[in-house]
Amino acid sequence: MPDLSQATPYADGKILKQITDGVGVITFNNPDKRNAMSLEMWEGFGEALTALRDDDSVRVVILRGAGGKAFVSGADISQFEKVRHNAAASEEYGKRSAAQRALLADYPKPTIACIQGFCLGGGMQVAMLTDMRIAAHDSQFGIPAAKLGIAYGFDGLRHLVSLVGPSWARLLMYTGMRIDSAEALRIGLVERVIPDDQLWGETMAIAETISHNAPLAIKAAKITIAEVLKDESARDMNAIKAIGTACMDSADFREGRQAFMEKRRPQFRGK
Repeated sequence: MPDLSQATPYADGKILKQITDGVGVITFNNPDKRNAMSLEMWEGFGEALTALRDDDSVRVVILRGAGGKAFVSGADISQFEKVRHNAAASEEYGKRSAAQRALLADYPKPTIACIQGFCLGGGMQVAMLTDMRIAAHDSQFGIPAAKLGIAYGFDGLRHLVSLVGPSWARLLMYTGMRIDSAEALRIGLVERVIPDDQLWGETMAIAETISHNAPLAIKAAKITIAEVLKDESARDMNAIKAIGTACMDSADFREGRQAFMEKRRPQFRGK
């Protein structure tokens, strides 16, 4: 587990940020409520994401939950009576957390969700917005919107359908059921399932591998995959061409070729 004593706090310490060897880590730190997200936590999360985005030393970002019981167990429902009690209030609530979701959806650096315990509702949305999901054996997943009378939004369902397909999306949404990590892996909701005591080490190993690869090449893959997922009429082929040209003209491409010829590990700088 990361050493949280050196972390930078946001949202009164309920969001923590730290950097280790090119890997940024954001921890949802509200274990008494199984890391349920309040509006203040959403706003702190956005601040932490922005700080890591703008730090050139950071190549990849991991999201995780504190306490070992949950990644994020959903929205903090105790706030709903005050901030989400009807359609108008819920729309305002959605606007206040939409900026942070958009920031994660369009994040320029690779993102990894490291999931242990409950990953429910809004927590599933956060996890689905990352580039990949690594889960512990004890993880549980679900979207209980139908049990609360909530309409889960378009973006959340678009991501769910893109990962698991429409039929599994319907089964999860209509029933509000929870599934375990084995089922989540089988349907494509997560990419890897790791024994609980090895989760952090394996997640860091993947992050470090990514951080040592060429940032522009990774950015090219990220941009191109995002365009593949759009309707053909909405695709920005010029963006794909531009990042491809940037890669081929980069010092990193020269370094990659040279390191291969010299049988050494390349030192990429993202330029």
